[in-house]
Amino acid sequence: MFAALHNRNYRLWASGQIVSLVGTWMQRIAQDWLVLTLSDGNALAVGIVMALQFGPTLFLSVWGGVLADRYDKRRILIFTQWASAVCALVLGVLDVGGLVALWHVFLIAFALGCVSALDAPVRQSFTIEMVGKEHLSNAIALNSMTFNTARIVGPAISGVLINLIGTGWVFLLNVATFGGVLIALYLMNKKELIPSEPAPRTKGQVRDGFRYVWGRKDLRVIMVSVFMVSTFGLNFAISLAVMARNTFGLEADGYGLLSTTLAVGTLAGAAYAARRKEAPRLRTFLGAAVAFGVFEVAVGLMPTYALVALMLIPTGALTLTFTTSAMNILQMSVPSEMRGRVMGIYMLSFLGGTPLGSPLLGWLADSVDPRAPMIVGGVISLVSGTAAGVYLLRSEGLKLRLARPEDGGRLPVFVLRPVIVCDATEQAVEASRAP
Repeated sequence: MFAALHNRNYRLWASGQIVSLVGTWMQRIAQDWLVLTLSDGNALAVGIVMALQFGPTLFLSVWGGVLADRYDKRRILIFTQWASAVCALVLGVLDVGGLVALWHVFLIAFALGCVSALDAPVRQSFTIEMVGKEHLSNAIALNSMTFNTARIVGPAISGVLINLIGTGWVFLLNVATFGGVLIALYLMNKKELIPSEPAPRTKGQVRDGFRYVWGRKDLRVIMVSVFMVSTFGLNFAISLAVMARNTFGLEADGYGLLSTTLAVGTLAGAAYAARRKEAPRLRTFLGAAVAFGVFEVAVGLMPTYALVALMLIPTGALTLTFTTSAMNILQMSVPSEMRGRVMGIYMLSFLGGTPLGSPLLGWLADSVDPRAPMIVGGVISLVSGTAAGVYLLRSEGLKLRLARPEDGGRLPVFVLRPVIVCDATEQAVEASRAP
């Protein structure tokens, strides 16, 4: 379950990340609450700030992937951590000084979004350089455990601190937490890293990345499914804040608790993923998309705060299964010289729809009902996963087999599954290109 932690560089990374990510989640909760306070509870304002924060992904994430393929990933990450800390510092000083206005939050969210758009593909493709391909799947799952442990602790701390000392001091505390990952990066033994061969500086590298992804049907299905589910289904930052405040009449601690229960589920999903010995396949990814849609609709229909919190646990587990399955398939099945660009396109799919989805879902929450984004997002996720599965079955054909005696003595049944398999190694991918 913790095989990747045998590597010293990865131990440093994981310990620094847990500190930094707790602060990041504290800031996310504080930022959402500050926007709701400044806008008098306007969900559309939360949607706009999310669009500004994630909008730069549309035009920068793929270039971040190009940087990851060309240059030293560790040095790029040091730069992005310092830049993110400066954004948090400016917002904290403005808030504590009583000078903050809504346009300040919008502007800083956009600046932070630019940094994050460059950081994300570099961060994702850096994992394999710390642990190698043997422990990559385990490291991805442990990254998710770290992220979701922070997602449990951060919102809970933030909800309490907002009521005690205000949002401004939460932003300033986040500045200090960036020290965790920066210290880890500076202390790493560069000789123990396994860097990929830098991609040559040539024209058309971004275009080559898109051409490669579109030329593989499995990657095409993953990217489109991720775009639809993340744009409309993974809307918890809007939905939970608005439901806590406008539906149940709660304060920031009520919102923080909902975020924490969601994170409990995602942490459970990450723990299960870390114990898996086999990398997930495409059917796992699509099944998670469909099941996530069903449970998200159920969350939106729950009549009480307690039932919403309870249903968020399995929903969180399915969210984690969906995202880690995609990450594993992508990183394990693409050539090393293309990995940064593919991860950049993945981040574009994962976050690039936020400028469209967030304002639309915020308007839906204001105009129809605070629960509406959850229900609509769940239906879209369910339809997207189902449509992707049908597309693969029709285009690739079916593989049928009879149940064997070792299946437990059950009656013979037919099992339908796409022929396409997506846990291939680089060698298998290269072999598939042969005439």
